[in-house]
Amino acid sequence: MFIIIAALLIGLSLGVLGSGGAILTIPVLIYGLEQSEIIAITSSLVIVGTISLVTVIVNLAKKQINWSMVLLFGLPSMIATYMGAWLASYTEQSIQMLVFALVMMTAAWRMHKAKAVANTANIAPVKSVFLGGLVGTLTGFVGVGGGFLIVPALMTFARLKMSAAVATSLMIISLNSVVGFLKYQQVLIDIELTLDWQVIGLISVIGSIGSLIGQKIATKLPQQKIRQLFALILLLMSSFILIQTLLNF
Repeated sequence: MFIIIAALLIGLSLGVLGSGGAILTIPVLIYGLEQSEIIAITSSLVIVGTISLVTVIVNLAKKQINWSMVLLFGLPSMIATYMGAWLASYTEQSIQMLVFALVMMTAAWRMHKAKAVANTANIAPVKSVFLGGLVGTLTGFVGVGGGFLIVPALMTFARLKMSAAVATSLMIISLNSVVGFLKYQQVLIDIELTLDWQVIGLISVIGSIGSLIGQKIATKLPQQKIRQLFALILLLMSSFILIQTLLNF
């Protein structure tokens, strides 16, 4: 029951906000299912990547993905994801969790401040490449998809409306997740650890359903209030993780 509820929340977050999947998934796997940090991060990349990709495929007919931004933002993000995962392989897991907690706090702030921006794209290539690289580095280093940065960036710099920003974010997250997983899987093989594919499969299936439901109801929900509620949840979770990590140093 815990996994089902958690998976639905993860999917709903991705479907409604285009972000928050990994930020919810990693604590669930570490504190709820008692997985190690590296197993949780790797599993999160598979889960969030799968949910994002399923949602993208189902909604391709709506033509909401801005493919120019996928290229300008997504390509440097994928390269940086691999570099971030490589850097993580030389970093203590406690440091990763400390960075993860700080990333969650940043996400809370961004979600609280984000506002809707009107209409179609006005692409800023240099900013897109820079932000894509930043998001990719975070994805690789701490296993987050980076949607909390991608969605506000697409709304602010590319001036995409919320629905297009969410759809484009999910496409970029799915690409980044594949790259990050491939690097982390190499590390797991080297240290002879394996993933729990039953848990990954269950959360991915239920999360995909939750994400599709989230996209259906997103237009009927007050976006600003939803973001603020999510920001509060992130702040509470990040504070808990930060305290736990500092106590274990």
